[in-house]
Amino acid sequence: MRRLIAAITSRGLTVFARIDHAAAAREAGIELAAEEVVVFGNPRAGTPLMQSDPRIGVELPLRLLVWEDGVGAQLGYNDPRELAGPYNVERHRATLDAMSELLAALATEAAG
Repeated sequence: MRRLIAAITSRGLTVFARIDHAAAAREAGIELAAEEVVVFGNPRAGTPLMQSDPRIGVELPLRLLVWEDGVGAQLGYNDPRELAGPYNVERHRATLDAMSELLAALATEAAG
């Protein structure tokens, strides 16, 4: 998680939230391995998408999930290019491609 946050902030992106699912589970009296979502982005990239189709706001900002399993820490995310299907944002294909490349780069960098 430390490497992921450093990779995000080193690119000038804003971390808007960190959602600690394991902590919430513990508060509810339920065990869950470490699992946290990092919500981050840049309004200059996401806002034009929302101007084209406000419904895409439910998908933004970008997010990465970090969890632990028997192998170790894992990272996952949904590919933003898939958003062109359900939302009217096809004209922003270059932005979606860039977002996809960013997520892949962040995951690679955080993995070490």
